[in-house]
Amino acid sequence: MKKIFKYVLVDIVQNKIVLIYTLLLLVISLSVFNLENNASKGLLSLLNIILIIVPLICIIFSTIYIYNSAEFIELLVSQPLKRRTIWLSIFSGLSGSLCLAFFLGAGIPILLYHADPTGIIMILMGLSLTVVFVSIAMMAAGLTRDKAKGIGVSILLWLYFSLIFDALLLFLLFQFQDYPLEKIMVFVSFFNPIDLSRIQILLKMDISALMGYTGAIFREFFGNTTGIALSFAGLCAWIFFPLLTSLKKFKSKDL
Repeated sequence: MKKIFKYVLVDIVQNKIVLIYTLLLLVISLSVFNLENNASKGLLSLLNIILIIVPLICIIFSTIYIYNSAEFIELLVSQPLKRRTIWLSIFSGLSGSLCLAFFLGAGIPILLYHADPTGIIMILMGLSLTVVFVSIAMMAAGLTRDKAKGIGVSILLWLYFSLIFDALLLFLLFQFQDYPLEKIMVFVSFFNPIDLSRIQILLKMDISALMGYTGAIFREFFGNTTGIALSFAGLCAWIFFPLLTSLKKFKSKDL
């Protein structure tokens, strides 16, 4: 497992796309912090990059990498290796390399300009989203043999989590505005890893006051130790369930 993990890690770290991704994050992060007089404003500007761009790059790159590594995976399967070991090694290599890219590109500037609990939680959420969307990408790649369909499914999943999910919530809130749905929204937020990350970061930045009564509900639930633990548990569930689904599919897949 260590040899496969090391090979995948080195292969991805040397990939031009990952290097460009790292440099792009670094340039954007440094620019955002240097353009703003207040580091907190820079951190808020960086929030959208972490919540939108990071999941998009991770899910598309991981999906394409799985399809492009089809021959390598077939070679590994022909060896006396368990499929579980092969799949988990590839997942670990993908996650590790993309997490390293995120930390070098965005994590280090955040630590340089905003090394406080808010900055730390933003780095942790960025790393968590990286691993979550690598897991989702592997599930998408495992659903179909066709590369175009697999990439299409990945893009649709990203669109759903980043845009469509919130649009549906706003529509429901508008339609049922006469009913107290704030507490239900807390439960519904667990169905979207991007929302879980956004809530934690906004609460740490103390912007929840701008969210009115809903923000107070979120602070009451997520603002304590139990809420933080549950949100991280929710993110862990978003890592393990897609990964286990893809692993089950890979074990029974006829290569």
